[in-house]
Amino acid sequence: MNLPLSMQLLVSLLAGLLLGAIFFGGLWLTVKQLPKVSAPWLLFLGSALGRTLIILTGFWCVGIWLSESFRWQRTAVCLAGFIIARMMITRYTRSSTVPATGKSA
Repeated sequence: MNLPLSMQLLVSLLAGLLLGAIFFGGLWLTVKQLPKVSAPWLLFLGSALGRTLIILTGFWCVGIWLSESFRWQRTAVCLAGFIIARMMITRYTRSSTVPATGKSA
């Protein structure tokens, strides 16, 4: 599949945003559920392994799927999308759980 580089980078950015939302959103949901379960270590371990497997598979697909060339560029843009998603999830979860006092926790 040979797409123009700009389209490849756009798809990579969207994939990074999706992967970041899955990883950090899943982490947030896991942490919220920990006090409610009888074996929190098992929930945390299963969640960590599942999220990591999904993320590694996603980055691997972005790196090789679209074409033979521009692999590191696509991976770097995917990582940028992943980091942007992290900042967005962090901002969302912080604003919904911490009172606005101006001090960080």
